[in-house]
Amino acid sequence: MNAGARMEQFEGLVRAIVSGDVEAAGKMLRTAPHLATEQAACGASRQAAENHFYGEIRHYMYQGDTALHMAAAAHQVLIAADLIAMGADVRARNRRGAEPVHYAADGAPGSPAWNPAAQAATIRCLIAAGADPNAMDKSGVAPLHRAVRMRCAAAVKALLDGGADPRTSNRNGSTPVRLATLTTGHSGAGSAAAKAQQSEILRLLDEHGAV
Repeated sequence: MNAGARMEQFEGLVRAIVSGDVEAAGKMLRTAPHLATEQAACGASRQAAENHFYGEIRHYMYQGDTALHMAAAAHQVLIAADLIAMGADVRARNRRGAEPVHYAADGAPGSPAWNPAAQAATIRCLIAAGADPNAMDKSGVAPLHRAVRMRCAAAVKALLDGGADPRTSNRNGSTPVRLATLTTGHSGAGSAAAKAQQSEILRLLDEHGAV
């Protein structure tokens, strides 16, 4: 199979994952088990961002992403568990240094597709399989930093319970507490749902000795 055909097959699996079609994703993986460890040969860039944006989960796919990255971003814990059982690497890094647990930390409070329970379950699944809750991407950002900035309290709790350091700073020197008090700039950050999440995140960080 040539590279173009492999990428087309991989993208087909990603579409099934982000749409939450567990049955279709499982069928594709049984037919082509190599997809469990495949990495995207291309992805979002400044020149071609929209071609790799998945609106269902409000997330981009980048070069080096695996199916597990995308299952993590979609908070599809059943698919994530299947991929791990088939050999997917929970520590796989994309071109930006992000691991699946970084993607699992992303979310959009108040959006129709956001399911905080599924998000937390996905994070727990990844950590149980060996993901590092303190892994840093190439920008010096840990999953906890992402979860705090995205105002995802259930994800913050799952990461803290899984061993994330509540005091770790990102490359810019900001701690989770600092990020929890800053305006994030993300769409919907000022919504009632996001503000409620913000209060809970500050409580969780305080409970875990962040301040």
